[in-house]
Amino acid sequence: MLEVNAVNSFYGQAHILHEVTMAIGEGQVVALLGRNGAGKSTTLKTIMQLVRARSGTITFRDTDITHAHPHKVCKLGLGYVPEDRRIFTDLTVLENLEVGRQPPRQGMPEWTLDGLFEIFPNLYERRNRLGKEMSGGEQQMLTIARTLMGNPRLVLLDEPSEGLAPVIVEQMANTIQSLTSHGLTIFLSEQNLHFAKLVAGRAYILEKGEVRFDGTIAELEANPEIRDAYLSV
Repeated sequence: MLEVNAVNSFYGQAHILHEVTMAIGEGQVVALLGRNGAGKSTTLKTIMQLVRARSGTITFRDTDITHAHPHKVCKLGLGYVPEDRRIFTDLTVLENLEVGRQPPRQGMPEWTLDGLFEIFPNLYERRNRLGKEMSGGEQQMLTIARTLMGNPRLVLLDEPSEGLAPVIVEQMANTIQSLTSHGLTIFLSEQNLHFAKLVAGRAYILEKGEVRFDGTIAELEANPEIRDAYLSV
């Protein structure tokens, strides 16, 4: 569904991503792991065209999106949940969700408010509450739900467990598992290996903008040298 081939990205003169190559298949949950500053968020922003690749190619469902505008990428069915959430704090939950609405996509289930409230019951209870009146975990769930209102085929999740209490992290893992049962493909960046193991089947590890591991979660579990070299703090 998504292929990133030999991508190099920069912030000004700073070379952040170095020949990054990865692929995500339909229906998979793939984790992008690495320490803070490894280039995980830049990878997702580059896929979403919020950061332009200096070289290399990005293909989404056989369409080259390397030089597309972000709103065009969105219309193709690529959803993005940013690390800083970016909800509309002066809008209610319902109004935030309406902002994200896009038409249904062929071959994909259509997300409705009722369907989202089944997965996110806390949002239903707070549907008339302003975004700024919600907790961090509730805001994270609202951001994911708003993205789903766009009926995406693939969702990029940037650090979904960051800053959340352990009980909310477990709830977030259950939510992601529920979403995949609806046929959604998910590519998430994470520092929390425990969280990644709960939801993902495959993983990439980034270190200083370079891919250092590509394999299954089971293979990563069986390789403590890799974990110690690239994930330990």
